[in-house]
Amino acid sequence: MPLPDPLRWLDWARQIQALAQSGHHYAVNEFDRERFVRLAELAAEIISTYSEYEYEEVCSFFKAQTGYATPRVDVRAAVFREGQLLMVRERSDGNWALPGGWADVGEIPSEAAEREVLEEAGFRVKARKLVGVYDANRFGPLELFHAYKIVFLCDLISGEATPSFETLEVAFFTLDQIPSNFSGERTHTRHIQDAISAWKQADFVTVFD
Repeated sequence: MPLPDPLRWLDWARQIQALAQSGHHYAVNEFDRERFVRLAELAAEIISTYSEYEYEEVCSFFKAQTGYATPRVDVRAAVFREGQLLMVRERSDGNWALPGGWADVGEIPSEAAEREVLEEAGFRVKARKLVGVYDANRFGPLELFHAYKIVFLCDLISGEATPSFETLEVAFFTLDQIPSNFSGERTHTRHIQDAISAWKQADFVTVFD
């Protein structure tokens, strides 16, 4: 019998929390609401047992979530200049990623990606093509909530490399020199390869999970 995924507990805890959050939202009496609160507490116990998060910290995160539970959205931008790909070195761990981050409520996804490039790298860009939509189960660094990742191919308009409070370094890399020390789940080889294909191929078809 194959061994289970060592982080399968995180997937279970996320699903339990999501069921608890949605169930609490639709509950019609106090008894049901109490049961769903207890489910959320069990999810918090699982996470605090197998991670560095404290139980009270996780509970506070979960209690702040209301309404029907859905995945969060992470946007990334693939920007090429003279055959080189723009990447940023994250201040959080010193590793590299495509510029990007969480989309804000009320933002158009493409505009969120453009904003992130300006904030993290100092360049104004314009989203031109959707590279892909990915399931982004974030296992490193540990994130409590399930997320989707949207990668856009963007055209460079203006600006100069400018690190931010989130980034230590901003650089363009030739395709054979792209760093392999990626920052957690922010960027993977798959995202890079798909972005290069979208940049090279006029008839590229958007990928999705």
